[in-house]
Amino acid sequence: MNTLSVYAISWTGMVILAVLNGTVREKVYRLYMTELSAHQLSTLILFILFGVYIWILTGMYQIESSSQAFVIGGVWVSLTIVFEFIFGHFVMGHTWGTLLQDYNLRKGRIWLLILIWVTVAPYVFYRVRP
Repeated sequence: MNTLSVYAISWTGMVILAVLNGTVREKVYRLYMTELSAHQLSTLILFILFGVYIWILTGMYQIESSSQAFVIGGVWVSLTIVFEFIFGHFVMGHTWGTLLQDYNLRKGRIWLLILIWVTVAPYVFYRVRP
């Protein structure tokens, strides 16, 4: 199996982390803070979880070039956006408007940072790994 395929399949690990993170948010700390604060904290936690996960992946499966790193990031962000809207709308029952709210930085919704991180993290770790 080639490196790109491994990374495409490994994206499912990020889905698992994101679902677990969202579950903890809603069942634990969301009870003690506003929805916006819980969203922001959850986004920060997921940013860190993804960083650790991607660091481990890049240690196990070497990225061969900067262009490959950006392809991986592009595949991941595309899969993430499609999953977010399909799962969010058809499984969780959120309206399209509710799903789009997470992209409103002016209202403190910082989900966009996760999408940026998913896109550039393969390249970042490709560059910093010896």
